[in-house]
Amino acid sequence: MELIKKYFPNLLKEQIHKLYYLKNLYAYWNTRINIISRKTFYDFYQQHVLFCLGIAKVFSFFPGSSVLDLGTGGGFPGIPLSIIFPYTKFTLVDSIQKKINVVENIVRAIYLKNAYPICIRAEKLDKKFDFVVTRGISNINIIQNWIKNKFKQKSSYKIKNGSLYLKGGEISNEIKKFPHAIEYPLNYYFHEPFFYTKKVIWISNI
Repeated sequence: MELIKKYFPNLLKEQIHKLYYLKNLYAYWNTRINIISRKTFYDFYQQHVLFCLGIAKVFSFFPGSSVLDLGTGGGFPGIPLSIIFPYTKFTLVDSIQKKINVVENIVRAIYLKNAYPICIRAEKLDKKFDFVVTRGISNINIIQNWIKNKFKQKSSYKIKNGSLYLKGGEISNEIKKFPHAIEYPLNYYFHEPFFYTKKVIWISNI
């Protein structure tokens, strides 16, 4: 938690409390369902929470906007972002029911009012969103094809609707079809070695 407070010093007490309880909740559920790799759970706040909050360092969701967390798994990045942006609506989608069950329990446990878990395949989801977020579930080319019809026709604000990807390693082949993509290296914002190869990729829906 100290890392979170270090890089997000202006969080409200309520937000800090929600983030604090996440580790205990995930530890409980991880003994029942393998939501988070046991190899990385020891570093929960850096590798999972702070990594997801990298999106919040490069982009601010406006109040009232709608965000799809595609392939949320155990609730990442949707749950940490829901805490940081309490006035934005997050729909957390995954096709595996047992994972969504865990997400539903965590959302209830920390009284998240703006996170809505749904068990469904993305292509069957009949909703439109301002933005899509996802953490490394597949190749960007594949995901862009999945979500091409998931955006609202017009943005409510001057910011263009689009998608934000949390990625690690070499991604040049993934984004070469998207010349307008913007890459934000997270080691610019977070100084721990874990973030040396991590980045957020922004692709506007144009």
